[in-house]
Amino acid sequence: MEIIQTITLLVGIVLAALGGMVIRFWLGRRRVNRELAAAHYPKIKDLGTVKNLTILPLIDWETKDQSLTGEAGVSYLIRADETTILFDVGFNAQNEHPSPLLRNMETLGVSVSELDMVVISHNHLDHVGGMRHQRQKSFGLSGQPLDLKKLPAYVPIPLTHPTADVSTTEKPQPLAPGVATTGTIPRQLFFLGYTPEQSLAVNVEGKGIVLIVGCGHSTLQGIIDRAKMLFDAPLYGMVGGLHYPVTASREKKLGLPIQSILGTGKWPWTPVTCEDVKEAIGYLRERNPQLVSLSAHDSCDWSINAFRSAFGEAYKDLLVGEEISVD
Repeated sequence: MEIIQTITLLVGIVLAALGGMVIRFWLGRRRVNRELAAAHYPKIKDLGTVKNLTILPLIDWETKDQSLTGEAGVSYLIRADETTILFDVGFNAQNEHPSPLLRNMETLGVSVSELDMVVISHNHLDHVGGMRHQRQKSFGLSGQPLDLKKLPAYVPIPLTHPTADVSTTEKPQPLAPGVATTGTIPRQLFFLGYTPEQSLAVNVEGKGIVLIVGCGHSTLQGIIDRAKMLFDAPLYGMVGGLHYPVTASREKKLGLPIQSILGTGKWPWTPVTCEDVKEAIGYLRERNPQLVSLSAHDSCDWSINAFRSAFGEAYKDLLVGEEISVD
């Protein structure tokens, strides 16, 4: 009898928790829809342009060679003329020091001292340096604190850092000549909750806007629509994560395809499909981009191959240590 009561209690707890998550998800989606409907921003007229743009993946799933470390996180070094930006800071799942990010930076000849700013796309552990930072609403480049000497850091929600000069960039705004944040675009995720995410936009002279994306929780279509709202220049390219784990997940926990369940913005029993990917590709193709590079961080090989096939010579593999150049 006690065993039956215990099982009944556990089942009740699970069902109550699931019911709570369903209600949270439903209410969160209503909130997101209201915020998106109200998000009307003026064109950024005085952004300027850059002549040269390079994007060097420092942390991602795939690497150029075995001298570099791949992990389930994201960090890109962006050089836009004279401005050098660290976009996200990786995962560092084992809280190592030096972290995979710092080790890859050393291998690639990149120093923290050359950075002009840090930009965090969203507050998930694989972008802010680990679970401890996510919980504390902070970010870190390694397992031990680094003195960032008042380096400007632009974050999507209020985050802290002991030595950086942190600013919350909820709304679109220029960050440097030719470089702007899209401002945050929210998405309600079933397990991970309300998730505002910002992307970077770089206006390359004579070419147009290059969008640099962390995870793409806000959807490819949503990011493109935000760029269209903000800029008169055409879309030239899109680089980064777009979260299309259709046929497989890079990570599994207890045999479950974690990425296929988490982070999609859909009900967990209705995962992202091949048709979703084809629809997104079609939406991007309408803009005739000349540069497309999809991160393996949160997309499966099927999705990457679909993008590669759709965009042909415009497609570039995204590999740690392999610089993507626009000039």
